[in-house]
Amino acid sequence: MPDRYLSFLAVPVWLRGAAWPRGLALLLAVAAATPASASLDIEITSGVRDPVPIAVVPFARAVPADGGLDVAAVIQNDLAGSGRFRALERERMPARPTRAEDINAAAWKAVGSDYVVVGSVNALPDGNLALDFELVNSLTGMKLASQRFTGSTAALRNAAHRVSDAVYQKILGVRGAFATRIAYVAVGGVAPALHYQLVVADADGANARVILESRLPLMSPAWSPDGQWLAYVSFETKHAAVYVQLVRTGERRQVSARAGINGAPAWSPDGRRLALTLGGRGGNPDIYVLDLGSQALTRITDDPAIDTEPAWTPDGRSLYFTSDRAGAPQIYEISLQSGSRPRRITFGSNYSARPRVSPDGSLLAMVTLEGGNYRIAVQDLGSGSTRVLTHGRLDESPSFAPNGATLIYSQRDGERGSLATVSSDGLTGLRLRASEGEVREPAWGPFVP
Repeated sequence: MPDRYLSFLAVPVWLRGAAWPRGLALLLAVAAATPASASLDIEITSGVRDPVPIAVVPFARAVPADGGLDVAAVIQNDLAGSGRFRALERERMPARPTRAEDINAAAWKAVGSDYVVVGSVNALPDGNLALDFELVNSLTGMKLASQRFTGSTAALRNAAHRVSDAVYQKILGVRGAFATRIAYVAVGGVAPALHYQLVVADADGANARVILESRLPLMSPAWSPDGQWLAYVSFETKHAAVYVQLVRTGERRQVSARAGINGAPAWSPDGRRLALTLGGRGGNPDIYVLDLGSQALTRITDDPAIDTEPAWTPDGRSLYFTSDRAGAPQIYEISLQSGSRPRRITFGSNYSARPRVSPDGSLLAMVTLEGGNYRIAVQDLGSGSTRVLTHGRLDESPSFAPNGATLIYSQRDGERGSLATVSSDGLTGLRLRASEGEVREPAWGPFVP
């Protein structure tokens, strides 16, 4: 690996891959997912100045079939955690209705709630559960939405997130992403005896499951478009290799273990290809596209500069990537058509890296340098204007939620790494802190049926 690449790795985006422990025994567990050893605790860090007042009334329960889950609490935490809603405390609720027809709109208006969510969980004859909810506007008394979700007890929490999604969309006009998942890397222990876990969790950090463990670094998780697979980089052989793994079963396969650098996998929108950073024996990183079916490899960039961290455009016709060909890391775009030349995208900072594109293709998220601190910014690809969203000293690894309304990223919380979210307008945010160890390199999964 060339010294220049190691120097490039020294900046935050590549810091995690600059070195790895040597001489350690490998511990790898992929056959079955296990609960994560450290849960994530949520702390709301910012919200809009005038959040929507809403009441989520405790739902009627199906005891013991519901497993003790407080469905209304999950919904309330989702909505309040978005920073867009202000939830009414239960002790201030004037009543505990579970049906829309039992809501006295004037009473709820009097306590300051513009909207009321009610519902129930019921056991079905087939052993599944039915979750019913209704949304009422207390200012008009009108019922705005009602829906039923059915599934097993294990799926009840996801159904609660789907209620949150429906309420969020009905009131704000934006599809909610509470029922999606995130992946991240958890790191525990003390150097040199660190251990690494690849973790999948609900978008709120709950239901965390370890799908891979190693005594050597795991990096760069990336979701497939159907949400079934994760690509990632593993150093389990003491050399970087790219794997794809089926999240549900743990089935996995190695797709790139070429000499030199193997890094930064990114799925194409059709799920058939991976964009990669490969270095070869010469050690100079360039961007390639790997066809997962045929294993055909296509070189996209060929330059003495360091080209890395590819990200697909939503139409699959181009890639954004980071390059130091102008002397410092900047973001470029290149068409996949033969003979295309890169076009520089970022100009406002002397450091712009780790591009990620919003699902609608309108925004480009990145890590930028501001006042000596590494922060998350978004650039409007239509106007070229850039807005810094975060205020930390070492913020990195941005990833868009599938609705484009929020980004998740990693930050340094004191001496430990934690995860955080920020809305794409910069107005709302929260922190997800591990109870032990640190977490890094988040990736937000897609919408799934």
